[in-house]
Amino acid sequence: MSIHVTSEIGKLEKVMLHKPGVELEHLVPDELERLLFDDIPYLETARREHDLFAGILRENGAEVVYLEDLMAEVLRRDPTLKEPFIRQFIRESGSAANRYGGCLLEFLMAIPEETELVKKLMSGVGVQELRSGIHSPLADLVRSGSRFILDPIPNLYFTRDPFAAIGTGVSLNRMYSSTRRRETIFGEYILSYHPDFADVPRYYDRSCPFSIEGGDILNLSERVLAVGISQRTTPEAIELLAQNLFQDPRCAVDTVLALDIPSIRAYMHLDTVCTQVDRDKFTIHPGILGSLRIFELRPGNGKEPLRARELDSPLADTLASRLGLERVTLLHCGGMDRIASEREQWNDGSNTLCLAPGKVVVYDRNYITNRVLEDNGVQVLAMPSSELSRGRGGPRCMSMPLARQPL
Repeated sequence: MSIHVTSEIGKLEKVMLHKPGVELEHLVPDELERLLFDDIPYLETARREHDLFAGILRENGAEVVYLEDLMAEVLRRDPTLKEPFIRQFIRESGSAANRYGGCLLEFLMAIPEETELVKKLMSGVGVQELRSGIHSPLADLVRSGSRFILDPIPNLYFTRDPFAAIGTGVSLNRMYSSTRRRETIFGEYILSYHPDFADVPRYYDRSCPFSIEGGDILNLSERVLAVGISQRTTPEAIELLAQNLFQDPRCAVDTVLALDIPSIRAYMHLDTVCTQVDRDKFTIHPGILGSLRIFELRPGNGKEPLRARELDSPLADTLASRLGLERVTLLHCGGMDRIASEREQWNDGSNTLCLAPGKVVVYDRNYITNRVLEDNGVQVLAMPSSELSRGRGGPRCMSMPLARQPL
């Protein structure tokens, strides 16, 4: 079975990553906000940190596959997909790419090796690379030769967001920002044409009108899914996802918990404030507890496809009830220190990747939260994070589990 993820904590067997590439070196200060970055990571160190991350996953029994390799395999197996793939990429890359679409198509079609082509689409195409086919006298005078005709996609190393594994199916997401929407083109081709992913049910599609991102989707059990209502995921998207899950007889999910978190950049996804680290333990950023609203979606009766209600029980009680446990422990990011909590949440102290029940990968910089985890019996595998963390995402954000052992 190509995809099987029914929990956040079952032993990780297969995971998809993207090793940061030249796209990070194409970040410039004036474009940071538009490209959803706060700083410019140093690529050499970021790649070294990412290799250490992948090494931890392999050492703990996970097969690591890379987004760029899967996409290149699709093109290698069926060369007739190359031109429509490039044309779609250009079409969805904005006004400059479309204005010079003919030159771009010719340039990209001339790249013979599939992996090289995929990496070029990820890193972007500058005006200087197409100079012979570009004539834009005013724009050239104003912006010189530094502008991009095809924007880089620097957020790609956060593979969690473009699509999410749910049971044996996927949600191929509509990303919140136009900056990230092209990321899901890779997912669309991999899920449609790669032989390892044939016949995978699709519970959401990138063509849907409402935004949803994978960082907001947590598999609590085979039957219970949690989804964050956040800066990047709308309630309408959650309704549509839930309806599609409930209607598929192959899907065991019968409950969706929608957790309404503050819509701010610091809490951009549910997994930046809450992740599961053991059967009965979750990390939590205490800053959300006072304002958190929890809703439950269940299959409807008769004409109504869904039933929705707001729950009045605290988060810990709700999680324990839905997981069939006596109690659940919420481990506070930063411990009881408010300043440490805010600092370490910003640096993804709550964003853990569980490799097996009670074993997690974390950033080493969040030493207070890591100590809280260890004091509560969680095995902590700390990785360096001086550069990767500048993109505002942690180990969970950087990984897309494709298979976990059932609990």
